[in-house]
Amino acid sequence: METPRSEMFRKLLQRDERNPMVLYSLGSELFKEGKYAEARDQLRRAVEHKPDYSVAYRALGRAHFELGEGAEAGRVFEEGRRVAEANGDLQTVKEIDVFKRRLEKREAGEGP
Repeated sequence: METPRSEMFRKLLQRDERNPMVLYSLGSELFKEGKYAEARDQLRRAVEHKPDYSVAYRALGRAHFELGEGAEAGRVFEEGRRVAEANGDLQTVKEIDVFKRRLEKREAGEGP
């Protein structure tokens, strides 16, 4: 079942289907709902329309991670880290590093 927030973001997206902030917000809500594939698709669109949107890369990498798409998650995290560094977004760099370590552990068979 969809939350009122995700419904609201879908309505906003009807006004401007390329708005990266709305795409990111919808993707984040879908992620919270456990709809990782749909979240991935919306978050991918967000970074396509705003390639310097570092937090969208972080969220997109997490969606790939939850879907078991390790190679793509790693690629997105790397790209997102470069973008975050270029933006001076040190908090997002730190968060991406945490998720990259989780991915590395999982890929090595050391974690969930």
